[in-house]
Amino acid sequence: MKPLLPKQHGAWAMLLVPFLLGITSSTFTSTHIPLFLGWLFLYLSTYPLLMLVKGKKKKQYYKWSGIYVGFTILFLAIVMLSEWKMLYFGLMMLPLFFVNLYFAKKKRERAFLNDVTAIIVFCIGGLASYYLGAGSLDKQGWMIALLCFLFFLGSTFFVKTMIREKKNVAFRWYSWSYHTLLLVLVVLFTQSLLFMIAFIPSVIRAFVLYGKKLTIMQLGIGEIVNAVCFLVTIIILV
Repeated sequence: MKPLLPKQHGAWAMLLVPFLLGITSSTFTSTHIPLFLGWLFLYLSTYPLLMLVKGKKKKQYYKWSGIYVGFTILFLAIVMLSEWKMLYFGLMMLPLFFVNLYFAKKKRERAFLNDVTAIIVFCIGGLASYYLGAGSLDKQGWMIALLCFLFFLGSTFFVKTMIREKKNVAFRWYSWSYHTLLLVLVVLFTQSLLFMIAFIPSVIRAFVLYGKKLTIMQLGIGEIVNAVCFLVTIIILV
């Protein structure tokens, strides 16, 4: 039985990077395992659920929604038995899921605001991972989430200038303006020049690769490599 998987392959980095940084910048616990599995199945469930919201009432969407939601509830229930305050992170995500549902209903899933909303959801997942390991949300936990947000927002700007908005001159300037300010924002928020290192590849590729004829696969591989470099660099610096 072939599983039904989301088609937005770039979202996998957004799913994994904040969560992993939440662990590496705090302390790994055994409860991180069911938390990750619950987080994974929650993400997997969004695709068939959004298809149903869009009115695509295929049997496979009902089936996989049930399977994924069932596993999500199972694993997150295990987490709740260990630390019930993790529920707060779910409550933080809830209104953002409604935003995603709205854009799905309007068939505007690729809207920039919808992408930003999704990035925030993934960063909250990182906050949850950090809280589970640290026992609280301190300055470092928020800083990690913010760095992830800034990184993936830049990725969203860049990918859109290469695909859906490649003929939109105004959006190109939005992207370039953001990446011009990005390093300044990183220094302001972290009070350190070292964290700029994790963002320099993003800034360079936003200008150098713009307008280049890259396939979607080449673009995707490049973003994966960039995300891995970001992950490793932040792990070393924190």
